[in-house]
Amino acid sequence: MFDNSIRFAMAQIDTFVGDIQGNSDKVVRYCAEAAHHGADVVVFPEMSLTGYPIDDLTFRDSFRRAASDAGRRLASRLQDVGLGGLTVIVGTLGLGSAAAQKGKIWYATDHNRLCAIRGGEIVATYDKHFLPTYGVFDELRLFAPGDGVTVLDVKGRRVGVAICEDIWRDGGTVAKLANENLDMLVSINGSPYNAGKMDTRYNLVRKRAMECGAPMMYLNQVGAQDDLVFDGGSFVMSPDGTLLEQSPQYREDLSYWTLPATESASLDLKQIDDSRSDCAELGCLDEQMYDTCVLGLRDYARKNGLDKAVLGLSGGIDSALTATIAVDALGADNVWGISMPSRFSSDGSKTDAEQLASNLGCHYATEPIDDLFDAFQKRLSLEGVAKENLQARIRGVILMGYANRGNMLALDTTNKSEFAVGYFTLYGDACGGYAPLSDIYKTQVYRLAKWRNDEAVRRGETAPIPQNSIDKPASAELREGQQDSDSLPPYDELDAVLSAYIEDGDGRADMLSDGFSQGTVDTVMRMVDRAEWKRRQAPQGPKVSSRALKHDRRIPVSQHFQE
Repeated sequence: MFDNSIRFAMAQIDTFVGDIQGNSDKVVRYCAEAAHHGADVVVFPEMSLTGYPIDDLTFRDSFRRAASDAGRRLASRLQDVGLGGLTVIVGTLGLGSAAAQKGKIWYATDHNRLCAIRGGEIVATYDKHFLPTYGVFDELRLFAPGDGVTVLDVKGRRVGVAICEDIWRDGGTVAKLANENLDMLVSINGSPYNAGKMDTRYNLVRKRAMECGAPMMYLNQVGAQDDLVFDGGSFVMSPDGTLLEQSPQYREDLSYWTLPATESASLDLKQIDDSRSDCAELGCLDEQMYDTCVLGLRDYARKNGLDKAVLGLSGGIDSALTATIAVDALGADNVWGISMPSRFSSDGSKTDAEQLASNLGCHYATEPIDDLFDAFQKRLSLEGVAKENLQARIRGVILMGYANRGNMLALDTTNKSEFAVGYFTLYGDACGGYAPLSDIYKTQVYRLAKWRNDEAVRRGETAPIPQNSIDKPASAELREGQQDSDSLPPYDELDAVLSAYIEDGDGRADMLSDGFSQGTVDTVMRMVDRAEWKRRQAPQGPKVSSRALKHDRRIPVSQHFQE
């Protein structure tokens, strides 16, 4: 009897934007491995041949032509190396027709395209219908929407396909596919992480699988592209919500799931590869947020040709967590921590910085700044905030000197609470090329530091972050006895207001009705709005929340609406 079961390989890969040849090479390697394990179909992420997102590379003619031709060249190559019997699903840019877009409300002509390859040819294509234009996405500016649906014939079974946003919208693609008597629905995705995203994906896919009456595969990209971090976490779910297969988050993975033959038993049982004992177990929310920061830094450095990082170690919690993330991302031998004490630095801060470096095993150096500060003051005679900021800017010069000399990535240790209200010094503590904590509120910084220490103890290792860095009052130590609470509300209050204002989009009246004090609300709103110009000049970092300050929230610098 003919076996019409289909063995799917879920190729959760990290792609590199613009490296069409390198991405294609990776696709071929994964296809060879999948074929070795008996796969019939290999599924790759959204725009896997071009990398994602490609932004305005869309408008470069040489890139458009190379990306559009990549699918055809891949098909020929797979056939040449003996892999033509596989059905391979990849994403790329597809050239469109200017004439076809005439009279439409959009100006782009090309498509975000899925290609199905078999037997040395592209046997089917599908163009993304719904083009997200919100938050971090700007696709309606870059692409033209497709129409119609695509159903692949694989071993006599009906496999419907979709691309990312198409499954997030009611109606459209999935509503049409629901009438196509599908055996399987496959969605290829470039879905960046934000806290709680996995639960949202599970709920969405359960709904779509039920709508089509067939199991659904959600194949997601992994890796970082600038400030976006794609966490992977690909999975297969049955129409009744049973998780049939789960790939890990934050790493490349090739896993397998078999759609049983028509005569087989219920899908309620996990159909997994013999080499995998169970679905991958996902980490808790704190672990996911931490791993997002680690992967974001690792890929940002790697994809920009850097393998070393330098940062200032103040003895405080922000620099301690940033250094720990850097060591986890790049390795202890590739991280330099620089202590830059002044006359206002406490002995405890110096000791905590040194202890942190010892715990992490990273490089450590001390560069006192008093002589440099006195030299500047002899010429400038600064007072007040300008005098305080001078110390931060001297430290920035030292860090950038180390970075330039050693071809290292300078890390900004500013957290989201500080970025939001402007509690940082441009060209000082905010200097550098990447800010791992830029989307992590201060209260979350403490929580992640505790989680990382607890995780180290669980593994039988030394907790990296000194307890004193966690316990002591936060301070920039730019003047005698300074504490953050001199300039800011307590962080638990500050972060609650910031979350309402930034994440939820609440206005003044909304926050007052929720019980926040008028003084705190007015102060925080004023500080956030006035700091927009500073944030525009600060380095990027990994998106972790639903609304990152630099990419999701686009507020004019010059504006006067305060309600």
